[in-house]
Amino acid sequence: MHHSQKNLTNLKTGDSARVKALLATGGIRRRLMDLGLVEGTTVKCVQESPSGDPVAYGIRGAIIALRREDAGTILVS
Repeated sequence: MHHSQKNLTNLKTGDSARVKALLATGGIRRRLMDLGLVEGTTVKCVQESPSGDPVAYGIRGAIIALRREDAGTILVS
């Protein structure tokens, strides 16, 4: 069975998902990992800005705003 890959941008406000993988590279990858975005971490979409970018996510008790461009590199299940 084939599942299309789902990333953080697919979450709607109130949805939660678990991090599967980070596709980001370089400095942004390091930054995302420092924020706790590692495999197995639960992430909740807390609030979308009126323009839809950035989006606030709850990660390990902190609220982090991510640009859609960066959120799109975080695969979730």
